[in-house]
This record gives sequence, structure tokens and C-alpha cells, in this order.
Amino acid sequence: MVKPLSIAVAGLGTVGAETVRVLQSHADLIAERAGRPIVVTAVSARDPALDRGIDMSGIDWTVDAKTLAERGDVDVVVELIGGSDGIARELVSRALANGKSVVTANKALVAHHGSELAKAAETAGVALGYESAVAGGIPIIKSIREGLAANRLQRVYGILNGTCNYILTVMRETGRAFDDVLRDAQELGYAEADPSFDIDGVDAAHKLAILAAIAFGREVDFDAVHVEGIRHISPIDLEYAEQLGYRIKLLGIAEISDVGIQQRVHPCMVPVATPIAQVEGVFNAVVAEGDSVGPTLSYGRGAGAGPTASAVIADLIDLAAGRTAPVFGLPASRLAKAETASIDKLEGMYYIRLMVIDRPGVLADVTAIFRDHNVSVEAILQRARDPDEAVPVVLTTHDTSEAAMRQSLAEIQRIEAVIEEPRMIRIESL
Repeated sequence: MVKPLSIAVAGLGTVGAETVRVLQSHADLIAERAGRPIVVTAVSARDPALDRGIDMSGIDWTVDAKTLAERGDVDVVVELIGGSDGIARELVSRALANGKSVVTANKALVAHHGSELAKAAETAGVALGYESAVAGGIPIIKSIREGLAANRLQRVYGILNGTCNYILTVMRETGRAFDDVLRDAQELGYAEADPSFDIDGVDAAHKLAILAAIAFGREVDFDAVHVEGIRHISPIDLEYAEQLGYRIKLLGIAEISDVGIQQRVHPCMVPVATPIAQVEGVFNAVVAEGDSVGPTLSYGRGAGAGPTASAVIADLIDLAAGRTAPVFGLPASRLAKAETASIDKLEGMYYIRLMVIDRPGVLADVTAIFRDHNVSVEAILQRARDPDEAVPVVLTTHDTSEAAMRQSLAEIQRIEAVIEEPRMIRIESL
């Protein structure tokens, strides 16, 4: 009789409970595809009495998740606690040191400590699976690491946070303000009570750092990611984007440039005709560009109990079947230090919105500042004059440098008639 793969699950929130439920309800299918059964031997959760809608008979409980790493009857530890440090990091480190493979959905842990954990897994001769840490149920890790292994990748980019994509979609469709739509997202369960990690771009940055490591064979370097969120996006920006033939998306972009690897998360204007512009609501999409295959697009639900549990179990099936790969596509000892490029080195087109008191000479002052910094203005959009109220003035530029744009905007903000901080959104041709 084939020995089952015995697992312990740390964390029985929505994803943990759904993982156990699917392992139980699809046990025959999973055993057939894995070549042997996958059984839950132990779990760790705070409240063993809570009804999670799953059969817990025959499963050992513990409140102390760290003890799961010490159990002799566990082959794989599934970490679904979350957080880049604390119990999650200690549990994963102990499990690897004790010769147990680990499967985790913890994007923050992998983004901050992935290189260290990859070395520990390699030293112990075990696996570290994290398909569920990036883009939920979309198998993007396996796609880039294994499916595109014959390619040199130049760029990986995508919509990596469904909360932000939902907010921007609804704002564009309804004209409602950011704060109003955010409250709806929280009521629908798309945004947390404290949504900062999502709307400030941190969640997407965690995922981008992981994708960049796999795509380019580099150590994970979260600190090298330039991060901006969507708090400053207003309905008027979305309206102007439509007029100009663009849509605004929060994108994570990692690419190899002449000055190093650029990793950045920020709102972008993308042409309406591009596939990424058509990704709406809570969905995610990732584009990987290889020298042989060209651009590939992966699309689906990037979060939620079902999609995330699906990816967790996919990693478990690979482990049960004996299919393993280096954590980031190369042995840990061969991962290079990332040669990072500052955001100031970025070259591209820009959208600028100014709120100004429409007085004679204001526009001349603005364009003179751009001229002095070698910024070429492509187009100017200005609504009808109202001398008593602030009016928006929108400019788009030809290709220029980020450094020149920042210097220009710092000077423009000091113009007396400019009454709000200038809003800048990068335009991506993709």
C-alpha cells in the first residue's frame, strides 16, 4: 500500500478551512492525481470549538503552531498564518530545518525572507511551495518557473491586487469617489477593515518581488520595489484617461533595463485596447514576456478561499507525486544579487493634472518650467475658464525621465495659482 502524504495545517481561517475541506471532499481525485492519498494529520488554530464546516475527526489539534514542525508523523507543514515574521517565520524555518517540506500562501514571508528560506530548503533537501502566495488560483509561479524555463524574460507585469482593481473599476463606471467605493469594497469583503496593505500597494509589491526573483534568477529584494498606491486617484483622472484612450490600473512591473532591474508598483495609464486594460473587478492578470514565446497572459481570481486553497493543494499534489523544482527556478547558491535601478532612471510618458486658479500667465509659467527641465509637452487639456474656482489642467508629455518630472513638479507646486499637489500618473505603452 502506498504511504499517504501526511500534512499539518497551521491556521484555520477561511483559506485553511477551505484547504482541509477540499482535501476531504476531493480525496479520491487528489489521490489519483498525486499517486497517493494526502491526509491532514494535525492542525493548529486558536479555537478548537469553532465550527468551520469541516470534519475534524481523527485530526490532532494544537494551539501552538510551532509544535507542528517537530512532529514525526508530519511530512509537510502548510503555513496559512500570515505575516512576514513572528510565528509564521519561526514555524517555516523550524519545519525546513527538521527536514519537512513547506507549502505557504504567505506572500509577505516569501518577499522578505524568500532567499534565506530557499537556502534552508536546499540545505535540508526539501521543498518550499508558494504557488498560492501570488495571484491566488492563477498558476503563475509554475508557469514562469517551469513553463517558460527556456526563455530569457525581459519583463513581467500585471494586476496583482484585486481590491485595487475593483475600486478603480467601480470608480470609472460610476464616477464615485475613492473613499465611497472603498467602503463598499469593505462591506463586500473585498477589502480588509484596515485596507492599507492593499490600497497603498504593499500587497502587490510583495507579489512583484517574488515574480521578479523567479523571472530574472535573482534573490528576492522587496526593498528594491518602488511602491505607490491608489489613494490619490480621483474620478476626474479616470474620466480624463478615457478621453485620452487609456484606463488606469495599479500595475506591478519588473523589467530589465540598461541601468538595472526596475521593480515598481504604481497606478498606470494603459491603452484601452491592451488586454490588461480589459481586466476588471476583483480579477488579476499577469503578463510574462519571453524572448522565444513572446508575451503570455495569465488571468483569473487572485484571492479568496477557493482559488487560494486550489493553489495550496496543487503544491501538495506535486510534493506527493515527487515533482519538485528549485524554489526560484535556480539553486539558491546561483541566485544573483539584484542590480536594481532607481525609479529616477525610469524613462517614459506622463499624465499630469493640476488644479489651478485660471489666471493669465499660469499655463505659460507651467510650460516654462517643463522647458527648463527638458520635458516636452505632448498635449494640454483645459476646461472652460472660471476665474472664481479652481479648474483642472491636464498635460501629457513625450518620453522623459522620472527625475526631470519630479523636479518640474516640485517647482510647479510652488506657483501661487496651483492650489493642490500636482497629480502624476505614468503612461505605459505595454
